Amino acid sequence: MPKEIERKFLLKNDNWRRDAKGKFFRQGYLSTQKERTARVRISGQQAYLTIKGPSQGASRLEFEYKIPVDDALEILELCEKPIIEKTRYIVQHNGLKWEIDDFEGANNGLILAEIELSQEDQKIELPDWIGEEVTGNPDYYNASLIKKPFSSW
Repeated sequence: MPKEIERKFLLKNDNWRRDAKGKFFRQGYLSTQKERTARVRISGQQAYLTIKGPSQGASRLEFEYKIPVDDALEILELCEKPIIEKTRYIVQHNGLKWEIDDFEGANNGLILAEIELSQEDQKIELPDWIGEEVTGNPDYYNASLIKKPFSSW
C-alpha cells in the first residue's frame, strides 16, 4: 500500500534559494474531506490525479496516477476554487530532497518546505533556513488553502 510520510515547515530566510530550481504547478481539489482528498495537478506537459487518505501523524495513504494534460485541464474546471498556484523548488540538503512551495494567487506570500521520509521517526538535520514545523496543522494543507487562503489570515 503506497504511503506518504512527510514533514512540513515554514521558512525563516531565503538562503534556500541559492541552488533552487523551480517548476510551476496548478492544482485543484475535487474533494477536500478530512478523510480523503482528491486533486488534479498540472506542471508543464505532465498531469496527475492524486487521492490521499486521512493523516495519521506525518503519514497517510497516497495514490497517484498520470493522466493526459487535456483531461487534467477539464478536471480543473470541476474543482473547488481558488485553484492552487505555486512554484515548487527542489533543494538538496545532506542527501535529502526538500520541496519548497512558493505560493501565488490567493496564497501569495506563503512559502512552505516539505521533506518526504522513509519512516516517521527518521532523523534529519534541519537546514539553517528551516523555521517552525507545521506538520499536522491543517491550516497549511493545500486542500485547506482553497477554503481559507493565506491572503485572508
